Amino acid sequence: MKLWSFFGDECFNNGELYKPLYIECVKRMPKRSKKQIDEDENKIIIELKENSKKSIDKIAEKCNFSRQKVWRTIKRLEDNKTIWGYTAITDDEKQNLKHYTVLVKRSTHPFNKDVVNDVVKGSLEDRFKDEKISIRNILFVHGEYDWIITFTAPDIKMMKRFCEKMMEMFGDYISDYKVLETIIPIRREGIKYPNIEKQAIFL
Repeated sequence: MKLWSFFGDECFNNGELYKPLYIECVKRMPKRSKKQIDEDENKIIIELKENSKKSIDKIAEKCNFSRQKVWRTIKRLEDNKTIWGYTAITDDEKQNLKHYTVLVKRSTHPFNKDVVNDVVKGSLEDRFKDEKISIRNILFVHGEYDWIITFTAPDIKMMKRFCEKMMEMFGDYISDYKVLETIIPIRREGIKYPNIEKQAIFL
């Protein structure tokens, strides 16, 4: 008697891999819908957003997926740049840093290729590598302002130096800008700030 069995992605005949039948079986199996694939990917992304250090085993258990499926999905998401980086969310105060947001309004002067390369390649940040200034975000937005830049600096003096350097490099393309200093975070990258008691003092 022939005994056909399936294990993972392989088909066996009395314990021996039988590829022709496996291929035929795969052809006849209904393909997963794009909607189902998107839903499965989203479940894994939610877990990674909650904690990017969460193990594949933990994600698999939470999503009710196999370990292999989670690994393959994460690899695919990284390869197609749906996931294009991981980071650590840190307490700026404990690092003796202040967090600033710059709202930038563009002038009508068009960007040239050199300026575009400076923005994309991070030339502004390169000017401050030895001065503890770190650009967190550069966002092109729709609204009253055109750009949002967030960064950390040790103090107001260094914040002003950053803005002066920004105007020195891109002044022809900026008609106005405003600087906001963060008092205390409530959420960052979807993660709640852990010091609830400190939040309550300010709110």
